[in-house]
Amino acid sequence: MPAQWSSPVRYVECDQQGVVFNAHYLTWADEAATAWWASVGLPWESLVTRGGEPVVKASALEWSSPARWGDTVTVDADAQGVGRTSLTVGCTVRVGERVCCVVRTTYVWLTDGGPAPWPDDVRARVTAG
Repeated sequence: MPAQWSSPVRYVECDQQGVVFNAHYLTWADEAATAWWASVGLPWESLVTRGGEPVVKASALEWSSPARWGDTVTVDADAQGVGRTSLTVGCTVRVGERVCCVVRTTYVWLTDGGPAPWPDDVRARVTAG
């Protein structure tokens, strides 16, 4: 089940040329991923109270077009892969229909300091869409 998050590009997010600095795409992807977790019935607060902890293992970004000051970015987020101990959320950052960046973030479920299988109900919710 996809989720969406949107925001105007703020001046503070841009360099001297008015182009969004690359690190902000990760912030936007995190906002969209948080909305995605909630959209599948797993708000972040409920995940961290289960005795395990979802943590980011890796994020990869692919840029294709800049977002600029004055634009409004929309980020679409959805699951792209669910493994035994990992889950990847893909986020497409766009301005209108123009894709600016694709961010893929992989989360792992940790218990007692090491990766563990995702709880069955979490796996069921994220694969139901």
